[in-house]
Amino acid sequence: MIYLKRKIDIFLQEWKSKFDRKPLIVKGPRQVGKTESIRRFGAGNYENVIEINFVEEPKYKMITTDGYKTNDIIKNISLLDPEKRFMEGKTLIFFDELQEFPEISTALKFFQLDGRFDVICSGSMLGINYKKIESNSVGYKTDFEMYSLDFEEFLWAKGYDDSKVGDLLKHMESNTPFNEVELSVYNALFLDFCVLGGMPAVVREYIAKGTFEGSLETQRQLIADYKEDIRKYAEGVDQTRVLNVFNRIAVQLAKDNKKFQISKVASGARFKDYRGCIEWLDDAGMINICYCLGFPELPLKGNYEETKYKIYFADSGLLVAMLDEEAQEDLRSNKNLGVYKGALYENIVGEALVKSGYELYYYKREDSTLEEDFFVRTASELIPIEVKATNGRAKSLRTLINSEKYTDIRYGIKFTGGNIGYRDRVYTFPYFCAFLLKRYLKKEIYMEGNKQ
Repeated sequence: MIYLKRKIDIFLQEWKSKFDRKPLIVKGPRQVGKTESIRRFGAGNYENVIEINFVEEPKYKMITTDGYKTNDIIKNISLLDPEKRFMEGKTLIFFDELQEFPEISTALKFFQLDGRFDVICSGSMLGINYKKIESNSVGYKTDFEMYSLDFEEFLWAKGYDDSKVGDLLKHMESNTPFNEVELSVYNALFLDFCVLGGMPAVVREYIAKGTFEGSLETQRQLIADYKEDIRKYAEGVDQTRVLNVFNRIAVQLAKDNKKFQISKVASGARFKDYRGCIEWLDDAGMINICYCLGFPELPLKGNYEETKYKIYFADSGLLVAMLDEEAQEDLRSNKNLGVYKGALYENIVGEALVKSGYELYYYKREDSTLEEDFFVRTASELIPIEVKATNGRAKSLRTLINSEKYTDIRYGIKFTGGNIGYRDRVYTFPYFCAFLLKRYLKKEIYMEGNKQ
């Protein structure tokens, strides 16, 4: 099976190199490649790996019968399977499907204090149980959040190395347009990535076959699995309501007004009845919520209206899988990403921002047509981001930059299907550069000195 190089690979090596490393918890939605990456890391870095999967082997939920101390747990694991060997300093203990047995997180403190064995826990739906896990292990663990592949990891899968990513960033930093070959190649790769999304099963099949054959069936199976998870894990909230919200996301993104409207989910639906359902989907890593700012100014946290938001899929491939048959045909045959009124573009840029570590915010002024897709911040500035399905004028962006009302905004960024450019304090980049935005803004050379 083709192994897809992932960003967690680098993180795991860094974690192992630390003398005082704590037990690690890898969070993330189902089927984004957590188990595969951890297994590969274990095989390459330890003489001995003990893997316990609480879904496949529920008997191991008994290992805390005598308490949570390391010796007690090791004794009980050895009783259940005498072939498991514990070599001090050379063993990785990997607890998988942690969401099935969050109680084991209480043991992390004791493994940390004991220090003889490295421990990694992993699971999907961890956000749902995380309050319990956090309270049981606070101060004695390290967290890593894993997502489906971003465009950088997709480029790795296609055989491109870090030098190509560095080259993309240099183009952005120097404000140098791509030549015809570069633009053509990266646009084609990005279109494929948009249609496929970043779920490893889908990408691996595409890499192996070189075509989209079978990708839609795999995407739809993933959707079915997600819905099954809702039925299995959605405790304390109405499962039907959670499914209703999940099923309505694509439909609502298709509208000109992309604000998610609870009233359109079901007859008589109210925000207070559905709030927990939306939070559940967010905690499960299935969606990204983009909140409406009360006013476009710093700081962003606390400056948003929690009843006004847009909902995007955490992986654009899932949005693609939920398109109707005609849109599917148009998208796959003609690579027409304009389907659903630019919703796919917005979803993809929002996804890239989240995978870079940003939270999502937008702004819509009630008394005008002023609306901005996303906002990010640097240490001192608020930067509006517009996602254009066509390379047209960005009226709202210019208003935000030029009006004296918005004192935290001096520049804007526009993602389009075109090339790199700069005009009237708006930096324009192709969509395929969105994953590099955080690295670009860190350099801060986009400020005054870099003008053409």
